[in-house]
Amino acid sequence: QVQLVESGGGLVQAGGSLTLSCVASGGTFDNNFAGWFRQVPGKEREFIASMDWINGRAYYADSMKGRFTISRDNTKTTVYLQMRKLNSDDTGVYYCAAASGSFYYSHQWPYWGQGTQVTVSS
Repeated sequence: QVQLVESGGGLVQAGGSLTLSCVASGGTFDNNFAGWFRQVPGKEREFIASMDWINGRAYYADSMKGRFTISRDNTKTTVYLQMRKLNSDDTGVYYCAAASGSFYYSHQWPYWGQGTQVTVSS
């Protein structure tokens, strides 16, 4: 069973950048999709981006295009989320996930990390 562990969250000033990491253990992302979601206060968990682990193709929510970039390392055990030009609306808990497809809704993703807090100060 895939186990996911996120890291890299923290406090960042508005306008700054942050890169989150997610390591898969007990298996890898092979034959699956890796995804990033976030949950901001008062809202449901929302899709940010995903990557097809077979071919590296990336998919983004329309609202996340431009400031967020999903990538992976050459060992294909770690997925990253680079975030730029952060603002206070980006404050929330960011989650890594794995699923058999690039699904938009969080309930369609069976594997989750514990989440990492990102706080953007204005």
